[in-house]
Amino acid sequence: MSEEDEVMQVVHGRVKWFDPTKGFGFIVSDQTDADILLHANVLRNFGQGSVADGAGIEVRVQRTQRGVQAVEVLRIDPPEGVVVPFGEDAAQMVSEDILALPLEPARVKWFDKGKGFGFANVFGRAEDVFIHAEVLRVSGFADLQAGEAVALRIIEGKRGRMAIQVVSWEAAARDKP
Repeated sequence: MSEEDEVMQVVHGRVKWFDPTKGFGFIVSDQTDADILLHANVLRNFGQGSVADGAGIEVRVQRTQRGVQAVEVLRIDPPEGVVVPFGEDAAQMVSEDILALPLEPARVKWFDKGKGFGFANVFGRAEDVFIHAEVLRVSGFADLQAGEAVALRIIEGKRGRMAIQVVSWEAAARDKP
């Protein structure tokens, strides 16, 4: 049996860094002695074009002649210890309250990482939904592209509707009961 045929194993780790422009990044894990290559195509197959540095990640890996590579993303968790800047709009909400909100299908109108925010349109509704960069980060994303399909958990803020969680379209469809 060659190294290419070696049985794939599931590994839990953290995203060391991921650069969507370069098309790859690396994962660190106590379960392997080397960094794990995460290619953009593997991430896209999971339904995301980016992932936040420090995000928890569960992947199926394979050892090859070139090192350990992720071949499938199974789960992405937000980076630990991040506080979402909701201010008074969601001050009383706990994670159970947030998860009880419905996921609303939306398409990204635009997102500017440099400005730290963007907007999406929920299908069937006219008003825009505000997406803050920190909400994106705690949802496990590093960036969004115009036209990208996502699912949002939304609250009514002082200035209108705002996302408090972003989920990839594929993950939302996969997790439906």
